[in-house]
Amino acid sequence: MAPCIVLCHFALPAPTEEQFIQIAKQSAPKFRKLGSIGLISKDYVRNEHGAGGLYMWESRAAAEAWFTEAKLQEYTTMFGARPTLTWYEANLTVDNKAGQTRVNGQAMAEG
Repeated sequence: MAPCIVLCHFALPAPTEEQFIQIAKQSAPKFRKLGSIGLISKDYVRNEHGAGGLYMWESRAAAEAWFTEAKLQEYTTMFGARPTLTWYEANLTVDNKAGQTRVNGQAMAEG
């Protein structure tokens, strides 16, 4: 089963780098706790078109369990805009920090 990547984007005026880091620091502890339900990582991302998060989940089912309609409504209320979600399967990952290549989340033999 492939890990699932979700880009959650809010089309809002982009905060400054300093503002964005402060916002991200406040919510980061909550996301650290989500490893138990399948969140592998979250990157806080921003550009001139807005901001959001790039989430990597163990599976599509884990991502769907988080991104419910209730969660989207919560985010809409919190940020004043409904996020757009873009879904991807991560069938092959090159992880240079770990020194491995993974197929559907499993390290492959290299040589």
